Amino acid sequence: MRPNSQPKAKAALLGVGLDNQDGHKRITKAEKFAVVGGSEETHERMTETLIKTCEDLKRRGRELEDAAPKEVAELLHKNTPR
Repeated sequence: MRPNSQPKAKAALLGVGLDNQDGHKRITKAEKFAVVGGSEETHERMTETLIKTCEDLKRRGRELEDAAPKEVAELLHKNTPR
């Protein structure tokens, strides 16, 4: 690292599921995101959404750290299963 240079900012997404009533503790970690909690269905949906969002950013040649919050929000909305 060069003197007087700042390290590159790091970014990650966090999905938190609050609808778990079956007593299971679900945690999924990846390089740019983590998903914790939720029912099996909710946890899977959040994980799928975040995987697709990160893949879309990669296809665009961008990292999460470089993406504008609006761009990330739009991708999350687009990738959320209906």
